Amino acid sequence: MSISTLARSIAESPTLKLNEEAARLRERGEAVIHLGIGEPKNKAPIAALLSAAARLNTGDIKYVPTDGLPSLKKAIIRYTEENYDKLVAPENVIVSAGAKQAIFNVLYTILNPQEEVILLAPYWVSYPEMVKMVYGVPVIVRPEDGSFHPRMADIERAVSPSTKAIIVNSPNNPSGVMFSEEFIATIVDFCERRGIYLIMDDIYHKLVFDGRKAPSAYTYTHKDIESSRLIIINGVSKTYGMTGFRIGWAIARRKLVEIMTNVQGQITSCTSPFLQAAAEGALNGLQSVVENLRLTIENNRNVMLQEMRSLTGVKVTKPDGTFYCLPDFRAYSNDSVGLANFLLEKALVVTVPGKEFGMEGHLRLSYAGTVKDVTEGIARIKWALDPNAPKEIYIGDKRVVRDWL
Repeated sequence: MSISTLARSIAESPTLKLNEEAARLRERGEAVIHLGIGEPKNKAPIAALLSAAARLNTGDIKYVPTDGLPSLKKAIIRYTEENYDKLVAPENVIVSAGAKQAIFNVLYTILNPQEEVILLAPYWVSYPEMVKMVYGVPVIVRPEDGSFHPRMADIERAVSPSTKAIIVNSPNNPSGVMFSEEFIATIVDFCERRGIYLIMDDIYHKLVFDGRKAPSAYTYTHKDIESSRLIIINGVSKTYGMTGFRIGWAIARRKLVEIMTNVQGQITSCTSPFLQAAAEGALNGLQSVVENLRLTIENNRNVMLQEMRSLTGVKVTKPDGTFYCLPDFRAYSNDSVGLANFLLEKALVVTVPGKEFGMEGHLRLSYAGTVKDVTEGIARIKWALDPNAPKEIYIGDKRVVRDWL
């Protein structure tokens, strides 16, 4: 069978693969704990469900405008004004099948072959692959100080005449670290001066802890939206726990949105109208659901940090937001893929190898599930790795004895 060189070069999504593996184990009756999960356990907001149901009940589920339902775009415009203090026009907004498609549309629209996109490690697993899918070149920048917070000096050294864009994801998946206001201000100014697109992946911007608030990139530009290089990506997947609805959006200058609409029109025609109706319901409904979810996740974060303190030799940077932390497991192994496979085999705990995020020797652990998932999952990891831990543990209803340390 003949497969294109480009398609062969694209890696399988490790997070989706792990979701499938966890589901397969559960179907076999295994007591698997999924600490690799990228979605919360909440139910979709009732306002979203009622709005989607109302649309379905009309029986009129046909093609709609490629760039999104006008009513949803109106809700996104209001959301942007309320959360970013920025007023945009309908022509600045395009609705896509998730924030992932919105990012892909942006990259497809702005990149020529061999142009570079700077990615800040640790980065979301899909960024490098999406850049390669449009024949771009991902350029990875790692903080020289070993932290999870990027430094402008490192970024500036990586910029070349071929640099077309920089992607910033804050709060960050996988580390949970939120980048400082000073950094956001500086990188916005740098990109505006240098004519580099700054793609702000803000999908976690409402899931921030300890009374803090994610800074808005719009605050730090003096340019209007039609001359600015800022592109804002967002969606309902994380903020509302609506990952399966696949509704995201991009906000950019009109000419970019026009071209992105042409691109999307040739790929998906439009985003499902009843799913758009659900997103509209979420955005227009009671926003207490967001705060309730945020409080639950923050509590889970606190439990995760407390449990991780008992893991000898493991270093954890306190997450400022998201569902994730990225502990350093190099005291046990420098091979994160091997370590993740070992924990799945021995302890039935799903984790995500740090290698996939550009941080070898680390594992991404999610606290998006239940408190029980967190406490029992960390207990199993400790049992599997720490020679000081008791040798016996119950995994489900099975008593298991450790015989490898």
